[in-house]
Amino acid sequence: MPTAIPRVARKAAFVLTASAVLLTAACTGQSDAGATDDPSKETTINFWHAWSAPNEVKAVKSLVAGFEKKHPNIHVNVVGNMTDDKINQALRGGGDRAPDVISSFTTNNVGKFCSSGALVDLGPFFKKAGIDPETTFPKAMNEYTRFDGDRCTVPLLGDAYGLYYNKTAFEKAGIAHPPKTWSEFEADARKLTIPQGGTYKQLGFMPDYHGWESTTEHYFAQFSPTYFGKDGKSALATDPAFEKGFTLQKKLVDELGGFQKLERFRATLGDEWGPKHPFHTGQVAMQLDGEWRLGMAEEAKPKFEIGVAPLPVPDDQADQYGKGYITGTIAGIAATSHKQNAAWELVKYMTTDTDAVVGFANDIHNVPSTLAALKSPKLKYDPRFKTFLDIAANPDSTTSPASINGGVYLVTIQQFGYDYESGKVTDLKAGLRKTAAQIDTDIAQAK
Repeated sequence: MPTAIPRVARKAAFVLTASAVLLTAACTGQSDAGATDDPSKETTINFWHAWSAPNEVKAVKSLVAGFEKKHPNIHVNVVGNMTDDKINQALRGGGDRAPDVISSFTTNNVGKFCSSGALVDLGPFFKKAGIDPETTFPKAMNEYTRFDGDRCTVPLLGDAYGLYYNKTAFEKAGIAHPPKTWSEFEADARKLTIPQGGTYKQLGFMPDYHGWESTTEHYFAQFSPTYFGKDGKSALATDPAFEKGFTLQKKLVDELGGFQKLERFRATLGDEWGPKHPFHTGQVAMQLDGEWRLGMAEEAKPKFEIGVAPLPVPDDQADQYGKGYITGTIAGIAATSHKQNAAWELVKYMTTDTDAVVGFANDIHNVPSTLAALKSPKLKYDPRFKTFLDIAANPDSTTSPASINGGVYLVTIQQFGYDYESGKVTDLKAGLRKTAAQIDTDIAQAK
């Protein structure tokens, strides 16, 4: 059973806005800089990562030890607890102490890493090694590690989002199974909501975009939207998936009591990372969340049985039930590194060696990032955790595409979501057009 709290998505959420602008001025080198080293000779490379909890640091050390055992001539100097801010500064500066290999929780920065030249294109390395990324990594992970034809990053474990539900509350409400379609989800959320005075004794689901992990991108993955057209312009106002997603979410907000009432209730609830999270306490009966929530919820010793299932899908996409939103940790090689071939050996081992990926996934309690690892009999997990493994492997699962200005477009969409659900914006179509125009302007200015 997962017992640790993985860091991938939560840290990515915290650093999204701040890190989105960091790489704008980073001209950090050329993708062919110094890739002439002999990886069979004695050498030392620097690996910077962001994990900081004791069990995570121990897991990274174990992963690296496995690599050094296979490559006794390559020594790895591991530097942990490195934020994207620190990594970006080091990538710009270079030098002997700068990282040769980096790992980041912020998939939203892939577009900037690639377009700025901060990380080398790994395509030639994969080709030389005879490894096909298309058949090695799950579809969504394969997508979020590249930008504009440049594969400057590679997946290193992942996060998958699903639906947690209170089985005891379901039984009391006469609900036999978790919802598979949005209409079932809507009906169950109403059945599970128990009013108490002017608030709630139990809320079926917290639909607000401020509601912990219920962000626009996590919701909309179930609608399989296209964020950008072939011309690179925002498809927010032209892809009907967005209008449908915003409409159904707003309808659920209204049906469960309205934005103001929900927000008043939310203000009384525990925070996302503590033991008093409202799903743990039974105050909210269903929760959109990542795979790490299972371990956290069990550690809180809830007074009910926890169920896990994929998030429901729109009724007209019922045949795609089982998909979800995927994100994760990424790894790459610094363009300023003069030991890129040795660095590639480490990256290749950490991200494509099945036993290494499985061992790291077991230790960190994240989702493995290769198709082979997802099927490995060596994986250790609570049976409920398999839901997330299946979501990760599902070809219909989606992610947020990389952009030249990082996750700025996601922040813009999320802000529009706040305005629409709260009633500040009432004309959805006009709002989508205005928001799409803002996204296009921001991207144009970033080029």
